[in-house]
Amino acid sequence: MPVRNRNVVHKPAKSRAALTITHPNAAGIDIGSAAHFVAVPPDRDDQPVREFASFTVDLNALADWLTACKVDTVAMESTGVYWIPLFELLESRGFTVLLVNARHVKNVSGRKSDVLDCQWLQQLMTYGLLSGAFRPADQVCVLRSLWRQREMLLRSQARHVQHMQKALTQMNIQLTNVLADVVGATGQKILRAILAGERDGQTLAALKDVRVRASKDEIAKSLQGNWRAEHLFALRQAVGAFDFVGTQLAECDHEIEAQLQSLQAHDGEPAKGKKRSRARNAPKFDLRTQLFQMCGVDLTRIDGIDVTTALAVVSEIGVDMSRFPTIKHFTSWLGLCPGTKITGGKVMSGKTKRVVNRAAQALRLAAAALRSSKSALGAYFRRLCSRMDKPKAVTAAAHKLARLIYTMLTKGEEYTDQGQDYYEERYRERVLRALSQRAAKLGMKMVAIEQPA
Repeated sequence: MPVRNRNVVHKPAKSRAALTITHPNAAGIDIGSAAHFVAVPPDRDDQPVREFASFTVDLNALADWLTACKVDTVAMESTGVYWIPLFELLESRGFTVLLVNARHVKNVSGRKSDVLDCQWLQQLMTYGLLSGAFRPADQVCVLRSLWRQREMLLRSQARHVQHMQKALTQMNIQLTNVLADVVGATGQKILRAILAGERDGQTLAALKDVRVRASKDEIAKSLQGNWRAEHLFALRQAVGAFDFVGTQLAECDHEIEAQLQSLQAHDGEPAKGKKRSRARNAPKFDLRTQLFQMCGVDLTRIDGIDVTTALAVVSEIGVDMSRFPTIKHFTSWLGLCPGTKITGGKVMSGKTKRVVNRAAQALRLAAAALRSSKSALGAYFRRLCSRMDKPKAVTAAAHKLARLIYTMLTKGEEYTDQGQDYYEERYRERVLRALSQRAAKLGMKMVAIEQPA
């Protein structure tokens, strides 16, 4: 048996900080589609865990029971969309409601039930081990719901366009091979003339717009097919569904415009910048001015960000950035900052965390559009693409766009593009400085050589 050395002084182990109760009046709710299980502190009621149905009467009874138990903080799981009615009701009754990710509050190993889940949530919330998900102000939530509804309508309209193309292909009408878009000005005229009974190719080709590159003979040749009745019927229904969704989009745009007007906090109009083409699926009203009067800055001055991208980001986060203490918190919430997977003092991975964030998706699409931009951001993105693969470069450029948006919304400063020549010159200076320092360490000196004109 080994003998303990009495001369060695053994330092007492450092005591770990004990868990302290931060929310003594906390409750946990396990959300379900038909019923919710609620747990309160054991000393508040003889039956600390109760089940409530999802009807409105039962939700009010749930809130009354929490009030009787002197609960002021509630933690609930974000299960589908079932949490929304209860969340809004409890928030209107004055409770502090935290919406937590179900993946972050996995129960201990062993049995799993709704009762255990709500008790586990209540216990974690009592010790302050849960953080609520970000949720913007109520008026911004209205704008977010309207914008998401509009995106759903656009996806539905795109499916009906595919149905049109399928019906044309079944009739061997090769209109998509000569027109870039069958729902453009020329394509719509031709499709509606076909549905009106016109079958002559030359007559239909005469409806082409002057901007169409294909000749009339090519269009007429593509319109020779078999006009079967069942395919014409499918085409008629696809066009009708396309028009119906277009009417719904117009109504949605009207609601979005009214909501943006209610969110106006600044006066004036954005300064005139470089002329950009209007996004095809953008709302018909002056969205750029409405966004400026809501934010106080013109986000569309950032290259790659058009009015639809700016509205997609603002509708998800709002204009009040006080919920994010620093710019790093904001980019981390978006899932655009590098990860920190470190073990044993060694960085194992710097991959960004996997999050489903619509604002981050919009910024990634905006970053991918910088590929051909003649701006400093475009030069920055192309430089990234030369150093890393395309997906990583898109994420890094989206991270830079997010930092610019955060700075503009917090400081109220306008973005000014320095141009790609300015960026390339700064990059050249950094490379030369690094080479000079490396040459000095090797005992050498760099000498500039004049290049011929």
